[in-house]
Amino acid sequence: MMRRSSKRYAPARNKPSRKGILFLLAGVLLGMTLITGLYMTSVYFSTDESCMMCHVHPHVENSWKLSKHVNNHSGTKVHCVDCHLPPQHNTWAHYTAKARLGLKDVWGWMTKDSVDFEWDRLSELEHAVTYIPNESCKECHQNLFPEGITNDAITAHLYYEENEKKLDLQCISCHLDAGHYNPNYTHGKMTGIPGLNASNRAANDTSLFFKTPAEVATFAAYTEQIPGTAVSIRMIAIQGGEFTMGSPEKESFHKADEAPVRTVAVSPFFMAEVETTWNQYWAFYANTMSEGRTPPETVYANNSNPAVDAISGPTPPFGLPDQGWGMGDRPAITMTHYAAETFCQWLSKKTGRKYRLPTEAEWEYAARGGATTPYFFAGDPAKFSDRGFIRKFIDAKTDSISSYVIYSKNSRNRTQEPSEVKPNPLGLKNMLGNVMEYCADKYDPEAYRKGTNLTDPLATGGDEWVIRGGNYASDAADVRAAARDYTRHEAWLKTDPQQPKSIWWYSDMRGIGFRVVCEPDSSIVTR
Repeated sequence: MMRRSSKRYAPARNKPSRKGILFLLAGVLLGMTLITGLYMTSVYFSTDESCMMCHVHPHVENSWKLSKHVNNHSGTKVHCVDCHLPPQHNTWAHYTAKARLGLKDVWGWMTKDSVDFEWDRLSELEHAVTYIPNESCKECHQNLFPEGITNDAITAHLYYEENEKKLDLQCISCHLDAGHYNPNYTHGKMTGIPGLNASNRAANDTSLFFKTPAEVATFAAYTEQIPGTAVSIRMIAIQGGEFTMGSPEKESFHKADEAPVRTVAVSPFFMAEVETTWNQYWAFYANTMSEGRTPPETVYANNSNPAVDAISGPTPPFGLPDQGWGMGDRPAITMTHYAAETFCQWLSKKTGRKYRLPTEAEWEYAARGGATTPYFFAGDPAKFSDRGFIRKFIDAKTDSISSYVIYSKNSRNRTQEPSEVKPNPLGLKNMLGNVMEYCADKYDPEAYRKGTNLTDPLATGGDEWVIRGGNYASDAADVRAAARDYTRHEAWLKTDPQQPKSIWWYSDMRGIGFRVVCEPDSSIVTR
């Protein structure tokens, strides 16, 4: 009996012929040649020489080479496509715009005579804005506040940031001569544009500047006038007294650094009605802008020295300090504690009064407004907070808290103007929420265990600074009057590209600001 063979034979496969392989290689080679050819063609038609084949008007050669984009101190040459096409050369928007303009140029070259063109009219702003994408300007000019910028330019760029979308402004609106030199061109000024807000008009009109600070003869609310500026600060008189500082363990979301509760007395003081605004902060910036390398220890020492004269102010910020949310009466943000202290020093020098940051005790005393509850208004933090399992099924309450606090539920993820909330019983706005506020104290988690029945306490030990009040992104649990927090200086500068890193501006912290207090003259204080 014959055995069946265990070997299995696979069906025969057709091997690719040598001719097929050659066709395949030829196809691949042809495809690579076409792709390379298209790429090289695209590269060539992005050169300045190819642009000049069609653009034969008188300005294209000589005036371009005389412009700031070529004839500059840095030695950097800006090419035609850098300005006239959308940035990011590997994007669909770039290539479609390039094809569209290219076809238009070729058609014009074939059908029109350049002798008939009205070159002067084509050089006007109305024509230029259609050929300069604003994104291209921003691609190179990411920092609108470089070193050496003038005060007028600061005002103009701040106005541009605040009104770009509303007025459909473009960089070319003021910088028409940047790419094509024109000896008769007059640089545009934001002050001449309809709609310029009152604060920026005032910044340029010296007739509106205050000549003297406010007169304060009694311990009552007053409006400080900052000489040499058109800016004022509303100050509220806060009578001194005793209060219970901290939170009991039974308070919802109580933390260990808020205990033990202790009795603290504070002396009378004035406190700003609202957080320091951009209008106020830019007045300081315009008065003091510098290279900004005054050592921080010198500034802190000067705060106790009324004889200090020159004050070095902030360097230009890197990027948009307001995050594009708007300036004006919104709270100034992203500055360091050092910058806030320097602002107080400048304000003291301008007015002859002692302005400073509030102590942590003063801040909580003012924030409570006489209340002993978690907030100065009625309500349980647990019912307002989004934390907890129950919030997966039942929404947190927002009534009452939304009238007084800008926090995660009503902020639209940005700071808001003071007019959005009601004041606390002392007349202060945004003590809770909107932006976290610097205090004069160093942060110590054990500070409350180191003394009771204190008068005007001030913690000086530690590496970070106390911040209070929570901000626009905070949960209701973190805007309680007793809630404490502290700076993270190194982490908040993590992405700062400068070396050394800025001592003025944080690159990684948006919801931080401050408000000022003023020490009253003893002759006007009555208990």
